[in-house]
Amino acid sequence: EVQLQASGGGLVQAGGSLRLSCVASGLIFDDSSIGWFRQAAGKEREGVASISMRDSRTYYVDSVKGRFTISSDSARNTVYLQMNSLKPEDTAVYYCAATSDSAWYPWDYLFDYWGQGTLVTVSS
Repeated sequence: EVQLQASGGGLVQAGGSLRLSCVASGLIFDDSSIGWFRQAAGKEREGVASISMRDSRTYYVDSVKGRFTISSDSARNTVYLQMNSLKPEDTAVYYCAATSDSAWYPWDYLFDYWGQGTLVTVSS
């Protein structure tokens, strides 16, 4: 059974930083792809960033480029999302998702397994 455990959310002031973690189990980590998604209140879920472990390819949506960094630690089966220069519009529940295939973009239909969310609140 594939399980994803996201953590690291919290309350931070605008301009601050948070690091989210996603621990994956039940799949071959080095063959997988992991994506980070977020859903703000009253809005649709959107992809934020993704990483393909097979080729280390990463992708960021324009709204987070230069501020967020996705990385992985295969020894810990963990993917991180370092979020810097946070803005109030980054406030959302953040989810990680995984697929056993290569996924080069954080488009939700590419991902098969979803973790629970972690809430990020950025105050102005």
